[in-house]
Amino acid sequence: MSLAPRAVLVHRTTEYEELVARHSTHGQAAFFLSSRGRDLGEVAERHRRAHRALAEVAAAVPLTWRQARVERSDLDRFLFAPEDIVVVVGQDGLVANVAKYLSGQPVIGVDPEPGRNPGVLVRHRAADAAALLRGVSTARADELTMVEAVADDTQRLVALNEIYLGAVGHQTARYRLGLEGDGGVVEAQASSGVLVGTGTGATGWLRSAWQERGSALRLPHPTEDRLLWFVREAWPSPATGTSLVAGELATGRLRLTVESERLVAFGDGVEGDALELTWGQTVRVGRCEQRLRLVTHVPGQR
Repeated sequence: MSLAPRAVLVHRTTEYEELVARHSTHGQAAFFLSSRGRDLGEVAERHRRAHRALAEVAAAVPLTWRQARVERSDLDRFLFAPEDIVVVVGQDGLVANVAKYLSGQPVIGVDPEPGRNPGVLVRHRAADAAALLRGVSTARADELTMVEAVADDTQRLVALNEIYLGAVGHQTARYRLGLEGDGGVVEAQASSGVLVGTGTGATGWLRSAWQERGSALRLPHPTEDRLLWFVREAWPSPATGTSLVAGELATGRLRLTVESERLVAFGDGVEGDALELTWGQTVRVGRCEQRLRLVTHVPGQR
């Protein structure tokens, strides 16, 4: 007998909860904020909205389903199952945080603060949760492209928006860079790091690099099998070049060989979950076969 679906509600600790945990009481947190010209009332109201949305989504889960909750900091220890329906209640970035732990499960993004978040990935309201959950088996979904980095020691990192490769602490990163299938052309570089992003990431850090560069490359759409990459602040010298500083990846991969004592690769801005790379190691970055199934609409939904 097959298991009933499990609704996994993903959320994150609110700013109010973090403040109270740091300062022990509501009153001390209020005093701390007031000394810096902020009002705890605004933060507390956002906390209440987030918890109301989470409670409304939980109440919308069909009674015959199983249900679980996971906080963002526990995602790396949570075991997702194939039959899970993942409901992210929070900001767009929370969808990116959970994406790398999934393997095809549908994701419903719920925005607890409409108008405050861009709503690129959290496209739904808490009031729509019941209809979305009931119709998820026939729902339309966007298959969002993801990016992966694979090191020669089998370390692997997956991200929804972008992967950054560079030195810790904004020091100069030294490495050799090349494109697979480009006839073996490799360039030694010294830079602020390399950014490889998807169409979903084209609304964030990738777009910033693209715009600053004045790039003529077309930004990809979230479902396109195409990535863009940029080298940040490449430094020309007798030993390092600047000819390979931007491009797109469709089927090939970017190949980077470390020539620093230590470089890292991290995804979606989460530095705490990084690949550690040392001198002589090679890492390949390109499109991931895994995709994120983001529910956009269910039949009968207005």
